[in-house]
Amino acid sequence: MTPGQIFDGIRSGDSGALSSGITLVESQHTEHREDANELVKLCLEHRGDSMRIGITGVPGVGKSTFIESFGLVLTKHGKKVAVLTVDPTSSVSGGSILADKTRMQGLSMRDDVFIRPSPAGTTLGGVARKTRESIVLCEAAGYDVILVETVGVGQSETVVKSMVDFFLLLMLSGAGDELQGIKKGIMEMADGLLITKADRDNIKKAELASAEYKNALHLFPSNRNGWTPQVYTCSAIENKNIDRVYDMLREFYEHVRNNGSLEESRKEQDKMWLAATLKELISNDFFTNDGMLEELKVMEDKVFKGELTSFQAAEQLYKLYVKKDGRV
Repeated sequence: MTPGQIFDGIRSGDSGALSSGITLVESQHTEHREDANELVKLCLEHRGDSMRIGITGVPGVGKSTFIESFGLVLTKHGKKVAVLTVDPTSSVSGGSILADKTRMQGLSMRDDVFIRPSPAGTTLGGVARKTRESIVLCEAAGYDVILVETVGVGQSETVVKSMVDFFLLLMLSGAGDELQGIKKGIMEMADGLLITKADRDNIKKAELASAEYKNALHLFPSNRNGWTPQVYTCSAIENKNIDRVYDMLREFYEHVRNNGSLEESRKEQDKMWLAATLKELISNDFFTNDGMLEELKVMEDKVFKGELTSFQAAEQLYKLYVKKDGRV
């Protein structure tokens, strides 16, 4: 299909067209880039005012279980929900090795929910390279809430924070040190913390962990948007306190819309993604050029033999790169 045909399908609510569109923007083939850019441009003119929520947490914290329970709460309130999950990538096939649709069976069967697992590839921190453009396509398709789930490792949290409005950190209790050695930077990024699996014999531990996290958050500087991060316990299995998360989101969006910080934050994100996309285009141009790859092999050999330092080799490669095709 042409970009225009895919766009028409997206606007009409065809989930198949939306999937095709995301596949197009995720493609690493240079010949697909022009079509992908045209599609994104068409969708930008029709994107709605959605809630963009990032969700992260260590493996085993119950992200998928929470997202299914929370997604059902959102649909109960009349929201159309898109879930963009970023899976670990198979080192053999390069494809997604976790099946989110099988982990969210109840949610994936609904017509008002769209779930898209994407392989993380080689992108920093495991965040799919084109997740941000996928958000634009989902908004053009009429989805009110976009949930972006990270694999919860490396620096993926920082990347997801740069593309969402609200950053939700899921934590476990009863892990010895309640702060679990969590990086201060990740705690500072959180707009909300949830202590998961607060059920059965774990309720008291979860409440204790919640109190410790609340105390820890007081030590951090205030957010630029004036929002005070909130901490709750929840049980996705027993559906306890999931509605409270929705209330927290409503309070957050009312706060940041009223003081203008939501619009300001999104503009700052656009500036950051301009620089990030430019770096990506330059990198792709270099590493898809056969001539530059040959030069790279030569320089690698010289570095290996000790004839050049890595910095000298990089400088020479850069000079060769900017001169190619008659560039100054």
